[in-house]
Amino acid sequence: MAADKVDPIHQFHIIKLVPINIGGYDLSFTNSALFMVATVVVAAAFLLLTTSSRSLVPGRLQSVSEMAYEFVGNMLRDAAGTQGMKFFPFVFSLFMFVLVANLLGLFPYFFTVTSHIIITAAMALAVILLVIGYGFYRHKLHFFKLFVPSGVPAVLLPFITLIEVLSFISRPLSLSIRLFANMLAGHITLKVFAGFVTVLGSLGAVGVFGAILPLLATVGLTALEFVVAALQAYVFAILTSLYLNDALHPGH
Repeated sequence: MAADKVDPIHQFHIIKLVPINIGGYDLSFTNSALFMVATVVVAAAFLLLTTSSRSLVPGRLQSVSEMAYEFVGNMLRDAAGTQGMKFFPFVFSLFMFVLVANLLGLFPYFFTVTSHIIITAAMALAVILLVIGYGFYRHKLHFFKLFVPSGVPAVLLPFITLIEVLSFISRPLSLSIRLFANMLAGHITLKVFAGFVTVLGSLGAVGVFGAILPLLATVGLTALEFVVAALQAYVFAILTSLYLNDALHPGH
């Protein structure tokens, strides 16, 4: 148990809470699934409770909900135009899920679902499939204009097209790895410094004195992680909005 407390990787372990095996497939309900459900419940409950009794002069919590709504709406309009607002429920849901999941992961002994690349990759894949699906639905074969910039000399067109295709393919990778890597690295660093505090504090008076610096670093890193949690939700949402703009307006 003592080793687990200072092991920075232990916080990312998947634990089976309800073992389920159907037809040889492991469909167990894990701590990751539990916190994904908790994220959805917390986000939905907050939005419903703060907007259920809407008033002309909003209170603090209602103001937070309205600010989040306006923030994502303005961001989507700036990135994809007014036509992009048809995707507002999707983008807003992604933003709230990532934000709440990141914030929940900052509580001691809680699980950070966005620190697992399988979760972030699934969200990134959903974004890219929506872009491709809607792009072909609306523009048919004209969607390929996304990979053929206008005004490029014919001799350079094959190389530019190849670069555009590779760039498009790399989008889900960058979208998923950016969120996963930031949350993983931040939590590991925080756990390492917190482990220093625990270890040094157990060494007596001298150890307690030596633990002051790691303790201050832990407090500072915790504050920084709150900023990173919100920033990564914004980055994920703004990149999603920019990618959706390509589905709406594939021409350069």
